[in-house]
Parts: sequence; structure tokens; C-alpha cells
Amino acid sequence: MPVAIFGSFEAGIIYAIMALGVYLSFRVLDFPDLTVDGSFVTGAAVAATMIISGVNPLLSTIVAMIVGFLAGCLTGILHTFGKINALLSGILMMIALYSINLRIMGRSNVPLLNNETIFTQIRGLWEKTGIDPFMNNLFHSIGIGSFAPRTWAILFSMILVTLLIKFLTDWFLKTEIGLAVRATGDNKKMIRSFSANTNGLIILGLGISNAMVALSGALIAQYGGFADVGMGIGMIIIGLASVIIGEALFGTKSIARTTLAVIGGAIIYRIVVTMALRVDFLDTGDMKLITATIVIFALVTPKIIDNFKDRKRKKQKMLQLSTLNRKEDPNVTTNSD
Repeated sequence: MPVAIFGSFEAGIIYAIMALGVYLSFRVLDFPDLTVDGSFVTGAAVAATMIISGVNPLLSTIVAMIVGFLAGCLTGILHTFGKINALLSGILMMIALYSINLRIMGRSNVPLLNNETIFTQIRGLWEKTGIDPFMNNLFHSIGIGSFAPRTWAILFSMILVTLLIKFLTDWFLKTEIGLAVRATGDNKKMIRSFSANTNGLIILGLGISNAMVALSGALIAQYGGFADVGMGIGMIIIGLASVIIGEALFGTKSIARTTLAVIGGAIIYRIVVTMALRVDFLDTGDMKLITATIVIFALVTPKIIDNFKDRKRKKQKMLQLSTLNRKEDPNVTTNSD
């Protein structure tokens, strides 16, 4: 169980990059972008195909990001210049990417188990640091040695990468262009009245969003050791679940806090799914049902809590008003001896 939880924590950190992309399109741009299901696989397909062709894994991952960016831009072009509904443009691009991904890979599945990936390179460098023996001895000394993994290389490196992307996202959303993107999501007509090119902002926002998604897909393919044409099915739901869970648990008072909440939501989601799959009457085929249940719970619970707080607040106001009325009522007398 501890090993499974640690593995889900590692995967959650990588999926958090995809969740940040979903946050950018759904929350910041207010664009229901279903391209995610396709661009996630595109990132995995491009990276895997280039790696087995002998290209450097880091370069392959960067190219996967660029291709994901182009896929997002095409969705934006379909919506802005093609005047296609936002939801439909994402669906069309997702369907088109399925065939494109098959073309890129040449088959439905590309294994990477015998190839050098970005994680094998990280492990090779990590072994020279001597951090693993130190951390494992520390865990054993405090009696939780069962939680110690074989290597901390992936966890530490992915935390650094994800936090770097988080800080870059925070910085971008506070720049002039980033503020214009946020304003486009809030009120397109208002920002257009200031002569802003909303079409270009939408295309840019969707491009960056899908670049993050493709990066996550490329890293997941290298982490899992394969790229599969069906690995992106339901990815948009996972991204939304991460965003909703993070916002519900950690709040959205600022951009920096919200992006950190999205990362936390992705990690919590993976841990919850891992624990749920270890229940006796559930199996791997129930994963989509578990995902839907988590999303429903994350959506309904905050509303129930808000309604409870509203009722409690109304009762307190009524009690205060009734107390005030008693004090102001001249017919109310007090006994004094």
C-alpha cells in the first residue's frame, strides 16, 4: 500500500501539469476545450516516436510540447475564424487528433521499455548524488521504512518541473498579455472595446494550455514506458476533477494559490483513485466510474457546505433581529425590586 501511494503521488505530480493546462482553458479562458483528450496522446505519441528513432528524450519532449501548442492553436482558429462553437471545435480537433496520433505512431501502441527516456537519464545523474541512501536510511530510522521508494529521482525532479511551470504560469497571467487573456475569459466584449485582439488571445491561451497537456502526455509515456492511442480517453475529466478538488479544498483567493491548489488536487485525485482500486469489489475497469463519482462528489459537496453556511448565517441574523426587536419594544418591561 505505501508503495502504491508513493507511485500515485509521483504520477499525480506529472498529471498536475495537464491539470494546469485544463485550468488555463476552462477557468481562465472560460473555454470548454475537449482537445485535451487528443493533445495528451499527441504529446505521448510524438515523444515516443522520436525516442525510438534515436532522438534525445529531452528534445523529443520539447517537440511534443510544440506540437501540442499547434493543436491548441488550431482549435482556437476553428472557433475564432471558423466561427465554430467552442465545444464543437474542441470535439472536432479531438477526433482529428485520433487519426493524426495513429499516423505519428504508425501503430496503436509504442513501447519504450528498452529505450532511454528522460527518466532513465535523470536516474543516472541522481545515483551520483547519494541522496537515495540518505533518504532511505532516514525513513528506516524513524520507523517508516516501508514508505521509502527505490529512488527519489522521479519525485524530486517532477516536483521541480511542475513548480517551475506553476511559477511561469503565475508570472504569465500577471503580465500584460496574461491579464488580457484573463479579461477575455471574464468579459470578451469589454476587453474588445479596448481594441484588444480577443481572437489572438484565445488562440494563444489554448495553445499554451495544450502545450502543457502535451508535455504531461510526453512525460507520462516515458514514465509508464509506452504510448497508446487510447491513453487520452477521459483525460479532460481527470483534469477537471483535479481543478475542482483543488479549488474546493485549498481555495482560489489568488492566482498563485489557485495554481498550487490545482497541483494539490491532481495529487489527491491520483491517491484517491489508487486507494479506491484497492477495494475488493472494485477493479481496473471501474476507473472511469470512480473518476465520475469523485467529480460529482467534488461538485456537490461545496454547494452543500455553502447552503449549510447560508442557512446558519440566516438563523444568526434572525436571532439578532429578534433580540434587537425585544430591546426596542416599549411593551417589554423588566422587574426591578
